[in-house]
Amino acid sequence: MIKHDIVIVGGGLAGCRAALEIKRQDASLDVALIAKTHPIRSHSVAAQGGIAASLKNVDTEDSWEAHAFDTVKGSDYLADQDAVELLTKEAPDVIIDLEHLGVLFSRLPDGRIAQRPFGGHSYSRACYAADKTGHAILHELVNNLRHYGVHIYDEWYVLQLVLEEGEAKGIIVYQIRTGKLEAICAKAVLFATGGYGRVFNTTSNDYASTGDGLGMAAVAGIPLEDMEFVQFHPTGLYPVGVLVSEAVRGEGAYLINSQGERFMSHYAPSRMELAPRDITSRAIGLEIRAGRGINLDGSAGGSFVYLDVRHLGETQIKSRIPFAWEEAHRLLGIDAVTQPIPVRPTVHYCMGGIPVTTDGQVRQTADTLIERFFAAGECSCVSVHGANRLGSNSLLECVVYGRRVGLSIAQYVQGKDYPKVDLTHYLKQSENRLGALLQQKGTIRINVLRQAVQDCMSESCGVFRSESTLEAGLTQLQLLKEKYQELYLDDQGTCWNTELIEALEMQNILIVGEIILTSAIKRQESRGSHSREDYPLRNDPDFLKHTLAYYKNKSTNIDYMPVVINRFTPQERKY
Repeated sequence: MIKHDIVIVGGGLAGCRAALEIKRQDASLDVALIAKTHPIRSHSVAAQGGIAASLKNVDTEDSWEAHAFDTVKGSDYLADQDAVELLTKEAPDVIIDLEHLGVLFSRLPDGRIAQRPFGGHSYSRACYAADKTGHAILHELVNNLRHYGVHIYDEWYVLQLVLEEGEAKGIIVYQIRTGKLEAICAKAVLFATGGYGRVFNTTSNDYASTGDGLGMAAVAGIPLEDMEFVQFHPTGLYPVGVLVSEAVRGEGAYLINSQGERFMSHYAPSRMELAPRDITSRAIGLEIRAGRGINLDGSAGGSFVYLDVRHLGETQIKSRIPFAWEEAHRLLGIDAVTQPIPVRPTVHYCMGGIPVTTDGQVRQTADTLIERFFAAGECSCVSVHGANRLGSNSLLECVVYGRRVGLSIAQYVQGKDYPKVDLTHYLKQSENRLGALLQQKGTIRINVLRQAVQDCMSESCGVFRSESTLEAGLTQLQLLKEKYQELYLDDQGTCWNTELIEALEMQNILIVGEIILTSAIKRQESRGSHSREDYPLRNDPDFLKHTLAYYKNKSTNIDYMPVVINRFTPQERKY
């Protein structure tokens, strides 16, 4: 059995920032960071557009209060306002700290950090590094982890959270390269495992975003909060689904339908292309439904619209949004300097996750906490995004709450002993689980089942939803869960068995998918990204509350938790 004072699962922005803060607070603490990819390949590296903070470098009238209001309004009033206040108050400090760590932000002519507009924000407050902001931040954080001596287990897959007597006691891990199983005991465990975009068939998320931390937490009896709120980014590159950053619209791009019309004037006239993502995604969906989408030959009636940057000119395109140009050119052969980019909504972000306090400690219920267990980043729900996240607030959450939970854990473990636990039982369980998968005699390949599940989720739980489509999706998903027993794996080896990892990920995809669908069925209203065609209005009297979904005995039960409202009174959301 391996022992570390603190074990962090996940190598993205939140996990790395937490590890750095722990070592800054107490360099003597033994911190391990475990990731199923190399940390530099975590999905945080794909974040493009920016990180929000009221630095006032461009708009001197900006303030943390304005940032907080924009965030709460953007959330359709489901965000917890105490958590939003911390997020926005601490934002300027964490940006300056990142700069001191070496992050190369883009600059104004006078040398100050540049800031640009982003959807749903009333001021230009998104700090950026061209359109490769996550890449710039994550590289510096990982470099600093090496400086502080954090033990990095890269390309290890976590199989199980060991939770006994209301406290997390360790994890069971699998080394992908060798097939070796290990048990790791810790004084505190932090999950920073990211999102679940691969539950759906078209997503901007990387192949590692399979909801592993969420699935493990649910199996351990921990509720998942607000999982019905899935963000569709309005500008996924058609047909591949990868992201065309909101930074492109921040620089002044137009959304155009088959009639050549900037159609956002009908949906959000005051914000146009910089309306919040849920509103913009629905607008694109409605344009396509109305026959004003575009076909590949340029004719009307197709399944995408155009994102047009031609008016910006080659210099601005290639200096301010170079990655967007590169992706369109590499994947579709399109030169965005002279051609419009085909886009349609793509699954991008999960607003829900493992419920946590503002110090990152995981909740067992609305009123009770789990000892020694913390979560941060996209896998957690604190909740600063509510029903809809504003662009450039996700990197901010990772850095602000990564720092906060790091500080919290560093204080929490002081004077604490290792938990009393016998991990040999859990090791044996995992060994049997892997053996059963390798020996399973079925007829279905993993890619066939995964595609069926992803198609089911996308068709039944998309931008627009109804009870009939959600119920049909849940029924189909239950049938697909049964087919998991019919999988067979060609690769029987232990060395770099990616097929085995995909089969393990599939278990988490099925659990997370069921929780999303069940939570969405129960929420009989439209709020933020959750748009019910059979309940088109927001219903504050009945549903201004957080969903808590418990996965038990292979079924999902729903409870609720109050929203913290201490500053901004809920009102109609108009742009």
